[in-house]
Amino acid sequence: MLFYGLLFFLFPVIMSENKLISVDFEIYGNVQGVCFRMYTEDQGRSLGLDGWVKNTRQGTVIGQIQGPQDKVNDMKVWLRSVGSPSSRIDRAIFSNQRDISKLEIHGFSTRY
Repeated sequence: MLFYGLLFFLFPVIMSENKLISVDFEIYGNVQGVCFRMYTEDQGRSLGLDGWVKNTRQGTVIGQIQGPQDKVNDMKVWLRSVGSPSSRIDRAIFSNQRDISKLEIHGFSTRY
């Protein structure tokens, strides 16, 4: 009985960690010409996320990431504060975060 009570208590936590989400991002700073896209793609793959990354004409980097909420949150921290070794991140904007029932993107790629 104790096991079932504990399971009932932890179920919302387990489910929220496994919930799939999608979020768009835009990164400002010195993020072009410093391998930011390559490092972003590598980091996304290492976290098991799906998505894409792309340079903009305005000098920012945009993209979308999809996957389990906890891993997407880890990627958001990385995008906000780590980036590539030669980058300087001034600001990270995350938008259009939404729950998804299944992945809409497969793999992680750089778009041109």
